[in-house]
Amino acid sequence: MTWTKTEYAGWGRALSAKGEVTRPERADMIAALAADGAAPAMGMRRSYGDAALNSEGRMIDMTRLDRLLSFDPKTGILEVEAGARIGDIAETFAPRGWLPAVMPGTGFATIGGCIGQDVHGKNHHHQGSFGQHVTEITLLQKGKELRVKPGSALFKATVGGLGQTGVILRAKIRMIPCKGDLVFVTERRACNWEEHLTLLDASEATYTVGWIDATATGPELGRGIVEEGESGAGLVKKRGKASKVPLDAPHFALAKPIVKAFNWAYFHRVPARGRTVVKALGDFFFPLDKIHDWNRLYGKRGFYQFQCVVPLGAAPALRQMLQEIAGSGLASPLAVLKRMGPGRGGYLSFPMEGYTLAIDFPNRPEARALIKRLEAMTSEAGGRLYFAKDGLATGAQIRAMYPDLPKWQREVKKADPDGALVTDLVRRLNLRTA
Repeated sequence: MTWTKTEYAGWGRALSAKGEVTRPERADMIAALAADGAAPAMGMRRSYGDAALNSEGRMIDMTRLDRLLSFDPKTGILEVEAGARIGDIAETFAPRGWLPAVMPGTGFATIGGCIGQDVHGKNHHHQGSFGQHVTEITLLQKGKELRVKPGSALFKATVGGLGQTGVILRAKIRMIPCKGDLVFVTERRACNWEEHLTLLDASEATYTVGWIDATATGPELGRGIVEEGESGAGLVKKRGKASKVPLDAPHFALAKPIVKAFNWAYFHRVPARGRTVVKALGDFFFPLDKIHDWNRLYGKRGFYQFQCVVPLGAAPALRQMLQEIAGSGLASPLAVLKRMGPGRGGYLSFPMEGYTLAIDFPNRPEARALIKRLEAMTSEAGGRLYFAKDGLATGAQIRAMYPDLPKWQREVKKADPDGALVTDLVRRLNLRTA
């Protein structure tokens, strides 16, 4: 295999790495990787921080191993290679009446990444996390292929396990029926925090998500738009070719007055009485994918995303976090609030029943200090942080948030005793040390 010295970054672009990367073109080339020694795998690097980075080490780029291998329409079981992208699967199968059971906010996420982070979507309150719909994982572990089934400790260590139990080669996932490749979306204004939570709690729609104006203060704190979606069939203008951001945006592009003005306009685009619109599949599930390289809008220094989940009873603590964010003047227009159910697939899976808040901040000293405060508030509220978005947390905080960490560590030690699969995130958080 050819290893090329490369500099690469997470999606947030605030954290980067230099190291050797190889990109196998065919599945039969995987055996050669074992001869070169174990190395962690990465996909499209849609994790925002350092989960897919390995400074001064090696990484295996799995993006060329993206074939759809088999599909059983009787059971809805699809077998795919790890580099297959969730958006491509949805686009291929939705016209046939099938969708991946769980989809994250970007269609560029690979199946291997969806498993390694145990991603969640706009239907977590109904379908749980991605790993709960995986029926088999094929790992490359210690130079050999190993099939892993649900219920085993190794499966629980692999789902949400950050790639530390082996390289995911293939997986079988359970698809769910859908009515077509359209989504009927009902949009309603939430005028403040209490109304926002009320709408989320009362929603019985298949897919539910809230955009929240993280700049609003006072009686309008927490205002936003709640979207409820149902799959459907019919005619609608298909998604056009994605646009590109040609250069890094200047520092002032996300200045407080600009963000406040954008958020005001975005909130008022929905009539006070609400409305129902029809959207193409990708426009609902992966709205930001319409702009390739949208991360450049934060400038060359990049950005960090803060995402936490807190228990239902800790909603007042989440409100306090939002007050802190709104008062800082550092928020971007990208802020999401969702109600989550209890489902999770692995020892280190992020979801818990409660509310999750995700928000981007430009990479500035005052924003990093704010995120530190928000992380402490999350810990005090009995919540947890999302590895796919984290770039600043400390190991001490994480250990309290993930009580199943010792179980994960035992399986990882057996799977990778020499630490060949350790990545920058795992090192930063000392996840593999007792």
